Amino acid sequence: MKTRAACQSGRNRSGVEHGSSCPALRFQDVSAEYRGVPALEHVSLSLATSERLAVVGPNGAGKSTLLALAAGLLVPATGTIEVFGHAPLAHLCISYLPQRASVDWRFPVTVFDVVLMGRSGRLGPLRRLSRGDRQIAQSALETVGISDLASRRIEELSGGQQQRMFVARALAQQAELVLMDEPLAALDVHSVTGILGLIDELADRGATPVVALHDLGIAGKRFDQVLLLDRRMIGYGSAEEVLSPERLREAYGSCLRMVETEEGMLVIQDTACSGGHVDAFH
Repeated sequence: MKTRAACQSGRNRSGVEHGSSCPALRFQDVSAEYRGVPALEHVSLSLATSERLAVVGPNGAGKSTLLALAAGLLVPATGTIEVFGHAPLAHLCISYLPQRASVDWRFPVTVFDVVLMGRSGRLGPLRRLSRGDRQIAQSALETVGISDLASRRIEELSGGQQQRMFVARALAQQAELVLMDEPLAALDVHSVTGILGLIDELADRGATPVVALHDLGIAGKRFDQVLLLDRRMIGYGSAEEVLSPERLREAYGSCLRMVETEEGMLVIQDTACSGGHVDAFH
């Protein structure tokens, strides 16, 4: 693991200074509280640039808290958090995509307006949005396949289209760390496939996606690293290392069912414990 002292200073593609050889995201013994109750305990991780990280665990495990800490929206009770070698709030390269349920979809803005907001952090105190900014936003919409929805109000979008809009905003922002909180929740299979493809696209473009998920199968098959949480870190590393029966039982307890099949161990997350849905993987 690289330390801060070992990081070399440099500038990212948008000109924002950061440690170019540092991990994209680093937690060192981080704990956090919510209204005096422990929400995350002693989490340490180091994520390289363009690695895709899936954050999994039962409800209340601290997945959303971890993303909010990485975005600089919450301050840790103990420990340190670094994005390319500096505190999260030192960067404009972080894009935070919240859970859809937390967004006021009745707000009177268009899809293009939301994507263009990704450019606002790049503006100086006297600079207005330029034609170039608008071209970048339009290109982002084309990349995610919803350029035809640019003038539509956000309340008119389907769940999959809403997530594509958020990814387009991250692209317009030229984000290098993209934090996504349950982007696959309540989407149909076709939409899930599309969003996973866009997550791969972000990584291919040099961004580092960190995605909170409930689906253990997708986490195991589509991500480079997996972080298994139950407030504390149960495991961090490759899916083969982390999603073992022993660690899954430790995280999910009675919420997990394991069935031996011809293809290997099938793991099913109990609907009674996980908020009304079943996730499974081999």
